[in-house]
Amino acid sequence: MGDVTAAAMSGADRAEAARYALLRRLAPSIRHNLVINLQPIGMIYEVLDRRLRSPGPDIAQVHESARKINNFARAALECCLNVVTWLSPEEGVLTNAVDGTRECTSLVATTLSFRGYSLRNNATHVPGDVRLSAMRNVLTAALLQATDERPPPAELEVTTARSDGGLQVRLQLRSAEGEAGTDAVRCYRSLVWADVEALAAAEDTQVSRPAAGEIVITFPWARAAAA
Repeated sequence: MGDVTAAAMSGADRAEAARYALLRRLAPSIRHNLVINLQPIGMIYEVLDRRLRSPGPDIAQVHESARKINNFARAALECCLNVVTWLSPEEGVLTNAVDGTRECTSLVATTLSFRGYSLRNNATHVPGDVRLSAMRNVLTAALLQATDERPPPAELEVTTARSDGGLQVRLQLRSAEGEAGTDAVRCYRSLVWADVEALAAAEDTQVSRPAAGEIVITFPWARAAAA
């Protein structure tokens, strides 16, 4: 009994270590997403300030600037709240093939581009939903691990399909022409396949590597499509 408990704790510890490493690697991308809606606010404020200091300010233009500031502030708030759910996932939140892969690939696309990898998300609609936390943890880890393992330049393609076990997401990494990029943006250790396996096990998700440069992730249905 003690050996079983120790093994279970060891698996949980591996998953926590992998999750920490993943979040450290995602930190630059998350930071970029946080500031992207805040930067325009300062510029719009400067324009608004100049307009208000003019002898006869155009009230319509002032209202338009205020509206833009409000929109960017709301977007920044939504982004901040979304980041919190990466750190502390909400139970029961679901996503689908298109939305889930889009969130994960768009988060890491810029960083991968700097490193010399071209990321193509060719996910198509697959009826049914899976847990958002599983998609975020396992897919982003697989994207980073695949590119950590193979030197640039390369192209990484993401596709989706329905399988007997759930939503199947396939990653295929191929050599490509282009610049090698820089690895300076990688701010923490490389992710290894054991990290992906640990995160997948914690999320009850299946992962496999059927061929070189290929990863298949099968997310169990949280809510299957009606027949």
